[in-house]
Amino acid sequence: MADLFDDVEPPRVPLAERMRPTTLDEVAGQRHLLGPGKPLRLAFASGKLHSMILWGPPGVGKTTLARLMARVFDAEFIALSAVFSGVKDIREAVAHAQAEKARGRQTILFVDEVHRFNKAQQDAFLPYVEQGLVTLIGATTENPSFEVNSALLSRAAVYVLEPLDEEALGELFERARLLACPQLEFAPVARERMIGFADGDARRLMNLIEQVQVAAETAGVVTVMPEFVDEALSTRLRRFDKGGEAFYDQISALHKSVRGSNPDAALYWLCRMLDGGADALYLGRRLIRMATEDIGLADPRALEIALNACATYERLGSPEGELALAEATVFLACAAKSNAVYKAYNAARKYVAQDVSRPVPLHLRNAPTRLMKELGYGKAYRYAHDEPEAYAAAESYLPDGMDAPGWYRPTQHGLEARIAAKLEHLRELDELAATRVPKDAGKDEK
Repeated sequence: MADLFDDVEPPRVPLAERMRPTTLDEVAGQRHLLGPGKPLRLAFASGKLHSMILWGPPGVGKTTLARLMARVFDAEFIALSAVFSGVKDIREAVAHAQAEKARGRQTILFVDEVHRFNKAQQDAFLPYVEQGLVTLIGATTENPSFEVNSALLSRAAVYVLEPLDEEALGELFERARLLACPQLEFAPVARERMIGFADGDARRLMNLIEQVQVAAETAGVVTVMPEFVDEALSTRLRRFDKGGEAFYDQISALHKSVRGSNPDAALYWLCRMLDGGADALYLGRRLIRMATEDIGLADPRALEIALNACATYERLGSPEGELALAEATVFLACAAKSNAVYKAYNAARKYVAQDVSRPVPLHLRNAPTRLMKELGYGKAYRYAHDEPEAYAAAESYLPDGMDAPGWYRPTQHGLEARIAAKLEHLRELDELAATRVPKDAGKDEK
């Protein structure tokens, strides 16, 4: 009966698994953690296990490092995925760890995507970590400050892993090519293109090499050229998480590039997000925010241009409408900057939230009825259009007893320089008029 299966080809082991490092020296990249004298290198050399959170994008070696630690320390390795596991799986892992402890063996409990566990599931680890029954190694692509319980964070060291650079990916490429397809030659530009498509992800690079290998064998290609790579692979491969850490990092970079008046950098981040699949109208709304927060009255055209860019995109869609967003991005980056209104608004909101409800002064109140006029509503109000320069000098518009707060302080940038000059002139008129304008002078409200 067994002869029936003699010719069955065994399952093919993915290249990424065949390339998984067996020693620290084979790990690509992460020199800031694994170089001589660096934290993880010292942790491996210390002979002492400790719980840790490995934070970094996909394909940078989080699982590999956990497996290597189990091998170096001769510890039992239990892997859980937060996507598929629950409290029941945690209990079974703990029972297994207790059995290993009875045999004098340590246990490493590796939890992939630990940020996907809810608070109760994360809390379930705490007593066993504190007892030393298990050494917890959590892997996450999200900022652990937001996604991992503070109690768990306080018991684990956090190590930040970085995307692999071109040099590290280049070394991996050569090793993988020799292992998987030594008969294939790659033109230098084709090699560079595949490394670019990998986007810092070693696992993705391995998958790309396998895809090109299969395509080349099918087409009878011996030398891989860049055009063949483009045909064999999808170019929609940039790393982008519409709701995760990368999203907020990139929108932050776009905003700060505009604020910093760097149009090239602003365009780069805009295109990165569009290329990654970000909602173009979301980006447009962020441009509107930048126009009001960082440019304000230094150049009021910025808000109009940002609003028009959104309207243009709504009418034209992609890709034509994206040019309007690019135009707005460049204009905002080049415009004069002021956050004076933004600061004044925040200061006024804070004051109002903490202050009492002050009544409106009588001279500022509306008086549509005879009774209201008899009560003094609108009395002594000075109609600005009837005053010199259309300005009622020394008039008060704040509640009685409230000092002038001076929240709005225009800058000397763009149009605000002219606004500042005008306000200064009006303050001078106030000072001149303060000693000679009677309190009840003026006309009734018009």
